[in-house]
Amino acid sequence: MRLEQLITRSRIVELHSMDLAGSLRELLEASVSKFADLKPESLLRGLLARESTMTTYLGNGVALPHVRVKMSRRYILAIGRSRLGFPHDSSKDEDRLRLMVMLIAGEQARDYLQVLASVARLLKEPEFVESLVSAPDLDTLHERLLASLGGMRPVQALQNRVNRLMQREAERVARGAGCSAIMVFGDTFLGGIEPGALSGKGRMLLVTRNAIDPGDNDEKHERIQTIQVRSYSRQRLAQLRSALLVALMRDMVSFSDRICCLGGVTGSNQFDTLVVVDVEREFQALVGRRSDLLPEDVKPEVLERVVGVATELAVEGREGRPVGCLFVVGDHEKVEKLSKPLVLNPFYGYKEEDRNILNPFMDETIKEFSSLDGAFIIRGDGVVESAGSLIQATDVDHPLPSGLGSRHAAAAAISVATGCISIVVSSSTGQVTLFRRGVMLSLTEKKTGGV
Repeated sequence: MRLEQLITRSRIVELHSMDLAGSLRELLEASVSKFADLKPESLLRGLLARESTMTTYLGNGVALPHVRVKMSRRYILAIGRSRLGFPHDSSKDEDRLRLMVMLIAGEQARDYLQVLASVARLLKEPEFVESLVSAPDLDTLHERLLASLGGMRPVQALQNRVNRLMQREAERVARGAGCSAIMVFGDTFLGGIEPGALSGKGRMLLVTRNAIDPGDNDEKHERIQTIQVRSYSRQRLAQLRSALLVALMRDMVSFSDRICCLGGVTGSNQFDTLVVVDVEREFQALVGRRSDLLPEDVKPEVLERVVGVATELAVEGREGRPVGCLFVVGDHEKVEKLSKPLVLNPFYGYKEEDRNILNPFMDETIKEFSSLDGAFIIRGDGVVESAGSLIQATDVDHPLPSGLGSRHAAAAAISVATGCISIVVSSSTGQVTLFRRGVMLSLTEKKTGGV
């Protein structure tokens, strides 16, 4: 589901209420009143019930109330703007709620958490939120939302002389070097790149921080596959290794492939770099396990999300201090037999949907508990089973490079003793490292926050 298909002008309203319940009533009136099978008061009770157990406040004056109900439609999305703003229980005193995005999802909507995450990412930047709140009218607000999802600026920028030349040369290099695909780094452009804006005839892999659904039954989109990978640096091709890892996990590329990469400095609107990458050389340590990279029970999007959260912790730390932590993903029943709790499990008793790593409201929760000693144990479908768990795979003697501590040793040992995959954030270097069957792969360089 493409976000722009959900964002319609008729469901964007000015809010006049000065509290959460009243604002939700206004949004429900604007969005569901014409549907006979949906009862606004019942939906309101469901929305408020969720708010009472887990806040839907994203920060920056934005809330994302959401609920799942039985209905024939997959999604209904409504947006309300409050120019004056009003207090929210989870906001700071000076931080008033000024933008509310309400999502109602049908029970059959399988990508519910992914849509929630996409909306949350869209509204993460304070400058962008301010541009929506300060828009002179709702038509402008609507236009700015759509532009952020891949409006005209990136398409126009692609058409300048240097960018057209770089695209043509990328095709020539790809043919001459025997590349199976061209990997284009969309975050080179402000607002990213829509798949339809890319020219050329060969197969392309579009790397972007934003989720993009290329649409159905479109030949031009069939040759363009999207890889969603976050970037935390303005360096050229900063997402390269993570993007290749995702592509390998999704069988978009194989270890024997050669890829031509086209990109530039993030946000520069200018292609300036062409690189040819042999996948086998890039992941030389994993070549012996080429058919065993992703555990059978782990969904690719779950591992991608864990890597994203781990990288955020590596870059940002917590409260200005470096954070070290360990994530163990997959084969959770066997992992739990080789672990024990160091503290009371903070995730015990919550609904699986609410403690799923794909849920955008889990970000701050994971970061808050990252300061606990021990590991996060996460099921292959993304459900967080526990935090603060001590890994006890002590009978596994697995050699590691010098300089790595007990957290890396535990990650390596549990990845050998079980069928899991583990990710470590180093508190001293900020490096993010993945372990699979004891094989170590660095996903970021040391001092990740540098540019």
